[in-house]
Amino acid sequence: MIGNAEAQAIAIALENIVPTRPLTHDLMRDMLFSFEVNIEEIIIHNLIDGIFYSTIVCKHNNETYEFDSRTSDAVALSTRFKCPIYTYETILETAGVSIEENDIIEPEQPPISKEEAPVKRKENDYAALSLPELEKQLQRALESEDYEKAATIRDEISKR
Repeated sequence: MIGNAEAQAIAIALENIVPTRPLTHDLMRDMLFSFEVNIEEIIIHNLIDGIFYSTIVCKHNNETYEFDSRTSDAVALSTRFKCPIYTYETILETAGVSIEENDIIEPEQPPISKEEAPVKRKENDYAALSLPELEKQLQRALESEDYEKAATIRDEISKR
């Protein structure tokens, strides 16, 4: 699901509508431009329990920075920076999205090698998650009273 505000922010940018006051994503774009930060690409890198996980890849002074992001925010920013959005076939398959051969746009240089492409994560494979993602998963496990899962996540957090 995508929130109404994010859907509206995406639609406004796609339609080239200029609001009377800047929306949050417009403000962020203006601030990033002011500090000479450019969003290079968006990578939708995982799909877990129906939630897409994305990374915003930025450049500043020839340095690359990656930021974890909600996919809706990442897409809203990509419409403002006119940057590409990448994902993996496995994610499209998992999400139930089918695309035609002529719909695929091959980048000149893929953002991540095939070896680094994420595979469908097993339910108990938490090593690849960031600390904020682990904390969210822990909260969900506790809310659903899945204490075995919560203990596994707690152990992964403790290891770090």
